[in-house]
Amino acid sequence: MLGLNSKDFRLLLLVAALALLAPFILNPFPADSAMAQFNAGYPDLMQRFVIFGVFAIGFNILFGLTGYLSFGHAAFLGVGSYSAVWMFKLLSMNVIPAILLAVITAGLFALLIGYISLRRSGIYFAILTLAFAQMSYALAYSVLTPVTGGETGLQLALDDPRVLGAAQSAQGNIPVPGLFGLEMRDAAQLNLGDWVFTFSAGYYFSAVVMLIAFYLSIRIFRSPFGMMLRAVKSNQQRLNYTGLNARPYTLAAFVISGMYAGLAGGLMAAMDPLAGAERMFWTASGEVVLMAILGGVGTLIGPVLGAGLIKYMENIISKINADILHSWFAFLPDGLEDFIVSIMYPFIGKGWHLTLGIIFMAVVIFLPGGLVEGGQRIARLFRRRKSGEAAKDDDAKQSTVAE
Repeated sequence: MLGLNSKDFRLLLLVAALALLAPFILNPFPADSAMAQFNAGYPDLMQRFVIFGVFAIGFNILFGLTGYLSFGHAAFLGVGSYSAVWMFKLLSMNVIPAILLAVITAGLFALLIGYISLRRSGIYFAILTLAFAQMSYALAYSVLTPVTGGETGLQLALDDPRVLGAAQSAQGNIPVPGLFGLEMRDAAQLNLGDWVFTFSAGYYFSAVVMLIAFYLSIRIFRSPFGMMLRAVKSNQQRLNYTGLNARPYTLAAFVISGMYAGLAGGLMAAMDPLAGAERMFWTASGEVVLMAILGGVGTLIGPVLGAGLIKYMENIISKINADILHSWFAFLPDGLEDFIVSIMYPFIGKGWHLTLGIIFMAVVIFLPGGLVEGGQRIARLFRRRKSGEAAKDDDAKQSTVAE
């Protein structure tokens, strides 16, 4: 089905089901309960889940298949955002042309940077990509201010010379991005008892794009091109000895990965038409590396899981403060309550990075394959238990027959 084997097709269906049912899955607690703090089913955060999932999927095509570690992918994310916003300013508020321009521009930029950076490998390649990303950040922040908006960022304005759309809405406001009349901010709510579920047009558009990107990544992983990239990762020197030139393959992987990053940047601008230089800073590049490693480098669904985990912690765990902790443990004696809060507080709120660091260390040490390996271990444990129970039943039947 769709050119995929049964296992990959089931995985695609699983990701599609998770994306479709995300408003329900991410809102497990009633809106007025104390645990509603952990709900993540609101449009802005769900959009971040899928957009950074696209970013991580693209990074995994480069790092997971070829082993080339890039610390400069945030440059393509930023270029995609700037391109999309300029398309909104000059042509139309339709998100399709903006996203297409973001992908093309990021791909061309990746071709330039990849052509230079791939002359080296290993740590030298990583440093080169980091240098290019920081130069891009510096250019966007201060040098190319007329194009990028400098430190304030590139924004829409009432006097934008938009060719295929009005500069202002009927109410005199700046128009918002949309898809053939459907605005990205449009949303509908469903109230079921104490639960409130929000269905956003922007989220579902981003989710469809993410599913297409995920499907294409599966095809790349299973293609002869993907096998060649794995050969590069396994032993590039041996591959060169066979007479094959690996550089065109690695450059193609780098460009494809950059186009994925540009797609993510375009989606970010489509959801919120603002582009800033901070999206090109080195910390954004490091974040996507963490996403891939936490989820499982070289796996299909791992980077998406890693992106979801980091964005969940960034937006949910970081909001838990001392007052919320005290409300949770108010049933305890005062001394014990204060002690537990003082122990937990450094790991939440502004200290959520400490928790992320501990999780990252634990994954690297105990689960080198990331969250995917953890799920595989749990699945194997259940299979062993079932096979053990089945063996016991067979032994019991044989003993009964013998008697």
